[in-house]
Amino acid sequence: MTRSVNDYLLNVSSIRKSFDAAAKEYDQFAVLQHTVTDRLIESFEHIRTQPEMILDLGAGTGYGSKKLRKEFKKARIIQVDLSDAMLKKSKTKTYRFFSRDHFLCADASKIPLPDLSVDLVFSSLMMQWCNDLDAVFSEIRRVLKPGGLFIFTTFGPDSLKELRESWRVVDDTVHVNVFIDMHDIGDSLMRHNLGSPVLNIEHLVFTYDSCRDLMLDLKNVGAHNINSGRRKTLTGKNKLNKMIDYYERYRDNNKLPATYEIIYGHAWRVDEIKDRSTHSISLNELKQELNNRKEF
Repeated sequence: MTRSVNDYLLNVSSIRKSFDAAAKEYDQFAVLQHTVTDRLIESFEHIRTQPEMILDLGAGTGYGSKKLRKEFKKARIIQVDLSDAMLKKSKTKTYRFFSRDHFLCADASKIPLPDLSVDLVFSSLMMQWCNDLDAVFSEIRRVLKPGGLFIFTTFGPDSLKELRESWRVVDDTVHVNVFIDMHDIGDSLMRHNLGSPVLNIEHLVFTYDSCRDLMLDLKNVGAHNINSGRRKTLTGKNKLNKMIDYYERYRDNNKLPATYEIIYGHAWRVDEIKDRSTHSISLNELKQELNNRKEF
């Protein structure tokens, strides 16, 4: 069966409900999300700048904002997330009387901020939940000040490839999200005058005792299958067991792997783009390149 683009559309209401349900215990299970955020924060080690206004887009329970607060002590941070429950969880970690944080429950494609109001947009593992990346990048450029920086991570196409392939032998229903290729992200950045994009890929492999442990982990961080082309009824026990049996083929050293392709990227808001090429470099080269920039 040939799948259409519409089969992979994500329902915004379902996304919100999924993350609302996961908010209470999210931080206990978000090892991957926190690891990727930490590595993205490391990119700031050599940036000589002090942004006055930071937008944490897809802030979740505020882990990234807490790290940003340590990095940029004088900045105001606006946490935006689709899930109100996630933001409420973040608020419980914030010193209310002296906080320079603000919280907005909103869709990334409709950011409720004025034009040219933000120096830095930070977004870690949020973009994969967006149906229209062009709309998101258009909004990011709108709120960025000229020369402002957009720095982000998202999942690439190889993410959860073992789980996707294991489901593929069972049926042709959508069970795992499809993630955007790095080059498509670069092209979209350029279309919206987010210039000189630098993109890098890293593969992280987490291991589990069983396939059920992996699926429980995904559920606990709100990563449900909410594609339009998913099965609308419960998957039968026989199909589930068949998928699990196939996944066993990946077992190595008595562990089952789950691969995540992480795309790291950054770009600057520019009003004129002369070089329309996209560069792929290593993480170390990315840090060195950032070190050479004195300002956004």
